[in-house]
Amino acid sequence: MKALVCLEPNKYELRTDIPIPEIGQGEVLCKVESVAICGTDLGIIAGKFYPMWPPEWPFIIGHEWSGTVDKVGCGVTEFKSGDRVAGSSAVGCSQCRNCMIGKYNLCLNYGNKESGHRQYGMTAQGAYAEYINVNARSLVKIPEAISFEEAALLDTAGIALHIAKRGEISAGDTVVVIGPGAIGSIAYQCAKALGAGRVIVVGRGHRLEKAEELGYEVIDYEKDNPVDSMKIKTEGKGPDVVLECAGTVVAIRQAVEMIKKGGRVVIGGIPSEEASLPLNRFVLDEIDVVGSRAAPNALPEVLSLYKSGALKLKTLITHKYDINNFSDALGTFEKKLDGALKVIVEP
Repeated sequence: MKALVCLEPNKYELRTDIPIPEIGQGEVLCKVESVAICGTDLGIIAGKFYPMWPPEWPFIIGHEWSGTVDKVGCGVTEFKSGDRVAGSSAVGCSQCRNCMIGKYNLCLNYGNKESGHRQYGMTAQGAYAEYINVNARSLVKIPEAISFEEAALLDTAGIALHIAKRGEISAGDTVVVIGPGAIGSIAYQCAKALGAGRVIVVGRGHRLEKAEELGYEVIDYEKDNPVDSMKIKTEGKGPDVVLECAGTVVAIRQAVEMIKKGGRVVIGGIPSEEASLPLNRFVLDEIDVVGSRAAPNALPEVLSLYKSGALKLKTLITHKYDINNFSDALGTFEKKLDGALKVIVEP
């Protein structure tokens, strides 16, 4: 089969001699229709996460995908050949304490293939290929109403939804989302769907303009100080919830500084350096600061939000390429050319 193979850091090639994966018990072989480039892909290609992601070279990356079921393994009854599906990037071992209480995203056997844990495109072979072999538990059926391109964003949407739910948003809350990248752009839609009264987006450029076009309040941090602006917008109180999706030290500090007394900050981005935070606020103002990692099997829930019209995923797709032009696709995504947000690759 055709597949994009990473041979070593910063070296990949499109090959046509890769064997089609063999399926085992509980597994499903899918023909890949669409893959969305993720920022993590850039780091994996550069070798920044090796040997965690990937554990070995050569390796096929790609973890945001959708496709069609080709064949199913022994014991799989919920899927059949021809089903349209979307995949979650990770599936827990289903045996450890965290998995047993539904925290599949925090599987205690992470990366242990013998346990059954998989993170496709990171610890297990991924989706930049004609076919991918996955555990049936990582799949969800998708209706004809959603395109394969949009369905490739469902895993990203699951991450965004988990961030929003970690905020414990109550009806009428004022919620700030910092960083309108792909995850942030879905997170502000999720916050609205969860009952937020006001959703205010902090960012810049075309990504912030997209949020404004969708009807959200915005703060351009290149023009105004987000902390000061939020004080004005909330009469000095601050927002109830801040969802930090930028992954920078500056954004995390701003989130902690602007949150109201008794408020909650969710850190969904991973900063490249340690942040120095005003810890006295945690105590004196009783603010909660929590992290959010990936998503615990959120595909069915985000699919329901999509069906209800609460998630507008199509607006995030800016470019589409054939896998033969992967280098162009990667460059467009990395350099944010022509307003690039989500770039789709078709194997």
